[in-house]
Parts: sequence; C-alpha cells; structure tokens
Amino acid sequence: MAERLQQLVLDTLDAQSTIKDTRQLFLPGASAPAVSNDDQIVILGALNSLLSRDMIKYDTHEVFTHALTPEGALIVKEGSHEARVWNALPVKGQGAPVPAAALKKLVGDETAKVGQGRAFKNGWIGKEGDGLVRTAETIQDTTQLELQEIESTGSLKSGEKILADLRKRKLIVQKKGQWFTVHKGHEFTTSTAKPETDLTTEMLTSGKWKTSKFKKYNFEAEGIPTSGGALHMLLKVREEIRNIFLEMGFAEMPTQSYVESGFWCFDALFVPQQHPARDLQDTFYISDPPHSLPPEKAYYERVSKVHEHGDFGSTGYRAPWVPEESSKLLLRTHTTASSAHMLYKLAAKCRGEKVEGDESEFTHGGKSTTEHGKTDDGFTPAKLFSIDRVFRNETMDATHLAEFHQVEGVVADRNLTLADLIGFMRVFFKKMGIEKVRFKPAYNPYTEPSLEIFAFHLMLNKWVEVGNSGMFRPEMLEPMGFPKDVRVHGWGLSLERPTMIRYGINNIRTLVGHKVPIDQVENSPAVMF
Repeated sequence: MAERLQQLVLDTLDAQSTIKDTRQLFLPGASAPAVSNDDQIVILGALNSLLSRDMIKYDTHEVFTHALTPEGALIVKEGSHEARVWNALPVKGQGAPVPAAALKKLVGDETAKVGQGRAFKNGWIGKEGDGLVRTAETIQDTTQLELQEIESTGSLKSGEKILADLRKRKLIVQKKGQWFTVHKGHEFTTSTAKPETDLTTEMLTSGKWKTSKFKKYNFEAEGIPTSGGALHMLLKVREEIRNIFLEMGFAEMPTQSYVESGFWCFDALFVPQQHPARDLQDTFYISDPPHSLPPEKAYYERVSKVHEHGDFGSTGYRAPWVPEESSKLLLRTHTTASSAHMLYKLAAKCRGEKVEGDESEFTHGGKSTTEHGKTDDGFTPAKLFSIDRVFRNETMDATHLAEFHQVEGVVADRNLTLADLIGFMRVFFKKMGIEKVRFKPAYNPYTEPSLEIFAFHLMLNKWVEVGNSGMFRPEMLEPMGFPKDVRVHGWGLSLERPTMIRYGINNIRTLVGHKVPIDQVENSPAVMF
C-alpha cells in the first residue's frame, strides 16, 4: 500500500507537475476521492517518505470540520428532543393533556427534560390544565436537518453561530484536518527505489558504489538519549553548597554517626536535661542498646558541673543532673553533635593533649594564633562544615519529614563578634544567589546571641526563614578547654528547602520517598546558585 501510494504521487506529479489538492487523489483500491482526515494521514506518511529523499516538497493546509456526537447521531436517526416531545403530545382539544410524569415514560427522562424547554421556546407545545398539548399543527425539525447536513458535508451553510450553538449542546464536535499541495523536489524521479544507507565491502569490491544512490546524512537529527544514571535533585544542590564551602576555605567534618548519646547531642551543647526537645515526642531513642559508653571522665564532670552548679562565670541551670539521661542513645536531631565532637578535638592542644593528624584533618595546616610574647595556648583557628541527615519525631506533611538534611558550618577564631557572623552570612548567601538577607534576634540554648536568617523570595514575593545562627556560649566552649578569647560562630539550614525552591516543588513527599517520579530525577537541570 505504501509503495503503491508513493508511486501514485510520483506518477501524478510527472503528469501534472503539481498536485494542487491531495483530497482529489484516489487511494489505491478506493472508489472515492481521499476527502477524509484518515485518508489524508495515510497520504502524509507517503509524502514524508518521499520528502526524506528530496523527491518532493509539499505545503500543508489546515481545515476545520465537524462530526456528530453519539447524541447528534441519534437525533439524525430519530429526530430532535423537542420534535419527539411534540410527536408524543395530542393536538389541543383532540385528546387528554399529557402530564409531565407521563411524558417522561413516553419519551424518556433526558428527552422530556431537554425537549420541553426547546418546544416551549419554539411555540410548538403549551400547557392545558396539569398537562401538555400541541399548539402547532406542523413543525420543521430544524435541528435534525442541520445535523444531517453536517453529517454529509462536515459543515453548515447557516454559519458559525448555528455551529457554535450545536457545539454548546454537545451535538457536534470540531475536528482539525489537513490537506496538501505537492511539488517536485530536487531529486524528483518516478522510481521509488530506495537509496542505499550503508557502504558495504561488497559494494567496494564490485564497484556497485559508483552507480548507487546513497541516502543523505541528517546532521541535525538528535541522537538517542543516553540511559545512564542521574543525580537526585538533593544531591545536585548538596554538591553545589559543598563547593561553596570548599571555595571559602572550609574543611568537611566527618558526620557518619547517625546514632549519638544524649551527652554529645544535648549536654555538651549546654542544652538543659529538662528541655522539651529531649522528650519522646520530639526525639527517636534507641531501645537496644539503650545506653552509650561514657565520654572522657574529666570533660564529663566539667559539663555536668556547669549544668547543675554553674562554672566559667555562669550560674548554670541549677537543676539536678541525671547521668542516665546523658547516656541515652538516640538518632541525632542535628549535626551540631558532630560539630561538638570536632570542636572538642580542636581544643585538645589547648588542654595539653596531642591529637594525631589534627592539623592536616581540619585546620588546613594552620598554626597557633597566640599573641606574640604570650605562652602558646595551642589554639588553631578552623572553619568546618557538614551536610548530612538528621532525624526528628515530626508529624509528616507537605513540608515536614521524620528525616531531613542539615547544612551546618562553624568558624572558630579569637575575638570574633556578631558583626563578623552577619558579614559572613551575607557573603555565604550571596554565593547561593540570595542577595537580600536580614536577621532577627532569636533564642537557642547553646548560642548567645542567636539570629534567625531571612531571605527575600522573589517567586513568593515575601521574606522567608532560611536558617538559624549564633555564637556558641562559653558554657559550651570553655569546658572543652578553649581559651576565653576564642569565639565560635555556628549556623545551620535545611537542604530540602532550597532544593524545593530551586526546582519549584511544593510537597516534600515528591522530593524524597516512593512518590518521587523517576523522570523528574533524570530530567532535572543542574542547579546553579
């Protein structure tokens, strides 16, 4: 069929030079012209095959036609609703009026409902007592006649107004069709022999390649999409933020400890043992084993003392210290527990201890910054960051999950101020593409002063909270062994929120979990702050 149709097109072009309207063609084996849209689709396939060989060129012409819906086809066969209602009623004065309930049984609910209104509007029927009768002796079923014309021609001489009314009544639907004007191409011939697509060894040895015609290469054709792996959106944003930290001279902290003790997750940070965050409704506790090994004894005693009785210039919380609360194992609620481990390790030299690999691990080979003329206290400045999972006993909804990722950074140096923290935050967020940043005083148990960070969201046209920050309290730092003039900046933000903003996701469950569309992961663009 396909080759016969192609030959028909070529022979017609050879005889007429141009095919002005493909609707005038007769498909092979057909007894009528190819006027239907289905026939034109078949012709289009043949034209495209010939076009790929540059044998023809064609122009496309669009045409709109109408087709009957099932209800419209029923009206063509049995008459319109209003005509059927008129036929079911007696002539006025020649029979008992038909009540509305009886009419439904005669013609059906839908016909009675639609037909009554239109028959009244046309003046074909009227009320007599509690029933209905004919008021017109004869009628012309215009709707049926119009639909008959559309069925045979696809259009209506009465014009667009009547067609629009019939479409509104859902009796017809509009269909888009097309037909073509065909011209000879540069490589026109009446032969349908297909050009060769490959140059073979046999062609070279026999010399057949000299007389063969080869299909042209289409250098604009797109290649087959690769089926390789793809990074999840969270991983793309994570890598971009990680690169920002590394560009600013930070070292990445080890954060593989998902399970922490209450001591490192709360007590070492000067979070009181009575804090609501330590309740079962906020934290996941481990049942087996339920308790951790004890931390270094001298440090443990300094931390418990500053909590219960106060020390280092602080009055503490003046609340009983419960060792069992400190040893409970839990899924960490923040990566600040890892920061506490690293800060304690950073303070080792200040305590007179030696830690192997300390300088190369997270201080980039930095040296002690003790002032000239003073005894070296062993402190070395450091800039640390981490991006990893944390767990909280949250009620899951569109913006909350029981686990999420926290981006955290700390800067330790002598005599840092709140202005340093604000200035650093502005630079950090500017590298993420966030120009407008402002800060609001807040409260955190282990930072003082503390600041909430807000950024102006251009898409939402409002300020949104993007993180939390502050300066770690002396009650946290001095028990570790840091000198009194050492200050530590700390801040954190979630990884999910900037990812959702970047990719226009409004439900976190379509970002993480079994509802994530695979094609969304494969097709998501690379993030650039």
